[in-house]
Amino acid sequence: MSWWERLFGGGDDRALPLYNAVVAHGRAEHWYVAGAVPDTVDGRFDMIAAVLAMVLLRLEAECAGAMLAARLTERFVDDMDGQLRQLGIGDVVVGKHIGQMMSMLGGRLGAYRDGLAAGDLAPALLRNLYRGTPAPPAALSHVATALTAFSAALAPLTLDQLTAGDLP
Repeated sequence: MSWWERLFGGGDDRALPLYNAVVAHGRAEHWYVAGAVPDTVDGRFDMIAAVLAMVLLRLEAECAGAMLAARLTERFVDDMDGQLRQLGIGDVVVGKHIGQMMSMLGGRLGAYRDGLAAGDLAPALLRNLYRGTPAPPAALSHVATALTAFSAALAPLTLDQLTAGDLP
């Protein structure tokens, strides 16, 4: 039972379709081919976190999105916990790794929020997605353009559409 379920009771899977859609979107081949995102454990985490950040930023645009954002974040934590355990990370340090991942997600939310507001995601992507490694200009442009378009396409979606996992 997760901390959310212990605190608020019951297992609520309403965010599961949205989380599954976020993961599917983050694993789309074009990110790794045209976008040159490293197809590694870290690269997949970074890409899923980028897509998740765009969805969370959309949800923070309205007060009614707060609960779905909390549930979506809980799904992310549960998934990352399971992924770490599959990688052989033991119980003693899983919590520390989850804390680091949540910190990384929080940093990305701020960086991508600022990048979208400035109309330029490239600096945030270089730092957070490519982890400071120079990216081919065409690849960086592909990811920046696709994430910006994704963010814009999320704006008109209703909370019901998002909850159902109907991502553009």
